[in-house]
Amino acid sequence: MKQPCILIVDDDPQNFEVIETLLSIGVSKDLPLEADALGEHQDYQLYYAASGQEAIEFLDIFRPDLILLDVMMPGIGGIEVCRRIKAMPKWQAVPIIIVTALSTKSDLAKCIAAGANDFISKPISAIELRARVHSMLRIKQQYDNIQTLSRIQNNTINILESTLSELHGNLASNLAHELNTPLNGIVGTVSFLKSYLENMDTSEVREMLDLVDRSARRLENLTQKFRVYLELELSASQLSTSQQPRFISNQTRFSSSTIESELKTYAYKCDRGNDLILELEEANLALSERHLSIIFRELVENALKFSSPASIVKVTSQVAGDMLNLSVHDSGRGMTEAQIAKVGPFMQFEREVHEQQGVGMGLKLVKKIVKLAGGQFWINSVYQQETTVNIALPIVRN
Repeated sequence: MKQPCILIVDDDPQNFEVIETLLSIGVSKDLPLEADALGEHQDYQLYYAASGQEAIEFLDIFRPDLILLDVMMPGIGGIEVCRRIKAMPKWQAVPIIIVTALSTKSDLAKCIAAGANDFISKPISAIELRARVHSMLRIKQQYDNIQTLSRIQNNTINILESTLSELHGNLASNLAHELNTPLNGIVGTVSFLKSYLENMDTSEVREMLDLVDRSARRLENLTQKFRVYLELELSASQLSTSQQPRFISNQTRFSSSTIESELKTYAYKCDRGNDLILELEEANLALSERHLSIIFRELVENALKFSSPASIVKVTSQVAGDMLNLSVHDSGRGMTEAQIAKVGPFMQFEREVHEQQGVGMGLKLVKKIVKLAGGQFWINSVYQQETTVNIALPIVRN
């Protein structure tokens, strides 16, 4: 956690030393000279400015969480410094504690009018100093938390707006069909079992339960894909606000044996086990194991779905410099350039000609993961002949 940063503004360096001592902070000798004096403590990090002008110049350098500001200074006085800082939108939320020997109500009123948040009278009391510093830093932390939540809320709203806009064209027809088909299967089968269970033998019941299970798994797969899609949208939003998505920082050893086992298992479930060829080279990738698995599973699922039985689906990976190049090739339906350009969630092509399960999210999910990982994604395809999906992912060197 970042140490709270306190900027102390006083023309007399001895006053800095007094505050430093009262906060029980030892001065570090190895810190930047431009700060004039800098102390560190397990709770606070102190910086010193010898004038009001220096204080204003140091704002962007030290980014203080709290300012202790002396009133009586040559040049720009403390009240004017306070007024100028509070006039800057970027620093309006930083609390300013005025350190002053002034005690008249009119003097204190001027400080309040300039934007001061609190006062400490000279001579300074250690207990009072710590209490007021702690109180102002707590208020600043609460403000920062509110701002963070506000940004998250705005980002979430923007994500939902852009996502709904992107999904609008195909959502009504395709999603409704994909939801209703398994739901109808479940409802219809359960209704049949309720009516005729007493007259059915065990094998018939098992057959009906298998139908329910397949429908439920189809629904589960759909909801998982949609959840992953929203997670990726949120991660993309975090990147736009300079927040690193958590899964990008994870390092995964791309294990060919693990991937081969997973893909072969899926291919055999589709009665295409002998059609799948794997030639994989391993590497360390800055990508979570979960998202790496999604890439392979979605690409192979698409390749098997859109190619004929007994035709080969080939998956290869090869290290080239600092990138791991992946490709999935099938001799199936192929895509036109216009279709490739329209790849997106709930986008399916030629559905009126080719009956197919799914909502067209696979390639879009892969594209988003690859982009967030700093990789490249492109498709080469010849319509009605073949398709190769290509991916280049950055390698993490030990």
